[in-house]
Amino acid sequence: MAPDFDRMTALFLDLDGTLLEIAATPETVVVPPSLPALLDHLRALLGGALAIVSGRSLANIDQLLRPFRSAAAGEHGVSLRFDDGTVQEMPAGLAVPLAWRESLKTLTERWPGILVEPKPHGCAVHYRLAPERHDEVWTAVRALVPDDHPGFRLIPAREAVEIGPRATSKGLAVEQFMATSPFIGRRPIFIGDDFTDEAGMSAARHHGGEGLRVAEVFKGDPAVVRGWLAENAERLAGPSSAQQQTAGASA
Repeated sequence: MAPDFDRMTALFLDLDGTLLEIAATPETVVVPPSLPALLDHLRALLGGALAIVSGRSLANIDQLLRPFRSAAAGEHGVSLRFDDGTVQEMPAGLAVPLAWRESLKTLTERWPGILVEPKPHGCAVHYRLAPERHDEVWTAVRALVPDDHPGFRLIPAREAVEIGPRATSKGLAVEQFMATSPFIGRRPIFIGDDFTDEAGMSAARHHGGEGLRVAEVFKGDPAVVRGWLAENAERLAGPSSAQQQTAGASA
């Protein structure tokens, strides 16, 4: 059962598979119309202590959730935007080489259904539309990035594999946020659905909080996550807020 949270909670929320249902391609995800306003309401109730921690870039996060904007970690923690708007890259300037990106593009020509998602620092290869290519895709990316590569690592995802900087993770992103206002001193809750979220969950537990897996706590359903967030927002806002909303709706 998902726990309630209070105004001293810090929320860290994954995006795809957690707040949004997984789609056939990254571009075809559907954002429920009520989600940006809900997140903005929660952020206000928590004094700003809400961050989106995603494999997507910061620009893509903002595009999907506009007009909502908050602290966020993009590309599994490569890019961090703090509550005051400051953006930090860890490590600055490191990006997947162009030759690797070009090599991966050839996969889309050889294997229909394989999609390459370029990112500012990394690059993801999706095989959701061609799951039978799992082994071949992994062989191809391992040829570029061996296990002992000093700068980059392979990041497994749901029917995808990503090349990203070795020096970052969602766990390190949570650590960075928890050392700054308004997160410092709060009890963190990290919610995620995928392998890359495990580091974020571990960091939340390290700070006395919780890591909640969507499959275990929310029936594997992002709609249940959104419902839980909405219920907690209504409870934290109190009866006076609910009465004001009712009065406004009936006016």
